Amino acid sequence: MSTRPIRVLIAKVGLDGHDRGAKVIAATLRDAGMEVIYTGLRQTPEMVVAAAMQEDVDAIGVSILSGAHNTVFPAIMSLLKEQQLEHILVTGGGIIPSEDMQKLNELGVGRLFSPGTSTHEIAAYIKEVVNEKRANEA
Repeated sequence: MSTRPIRVLIAKVGLDGHDRGAKVIAATLRDAGMEVIYTGLRQTPEMVVAAAMQEDVDAIGVSILSGAHNTVFPAIMSLLKEQQLEHILVTGGGIIPSEDMQKLNELGVGRLFSPGTSTHEIAAYIKEVVNEKRANEA
């Protein structure tokens, strides 16, 4: 199993300009021992996947409050598949109705978190899934 720290890209996709939650998650993941790359505001799915490839990340966390989740997540998943990067965990959170969460999970998106979820729960989830993927690759 890899001993390198888990690398997570935190992304804000689209016109959503509210990034306080993304910054809180980034700090929590850093405190949990992960390396975090924050893309900043107004990224496109293409920019996110390019950064994920360049930074060799284990996970992408998308913070989305704009209602564009049914466009953003499928686009990211499609681009990851095109680049043969399906091993990267895609997770995220924001204002996403539960029925949409289920549909996105069926597309391969990992767990999606609603506002108010414990930041430690999110960090534990990422660690668990990434470590499981690493163990299966070994």
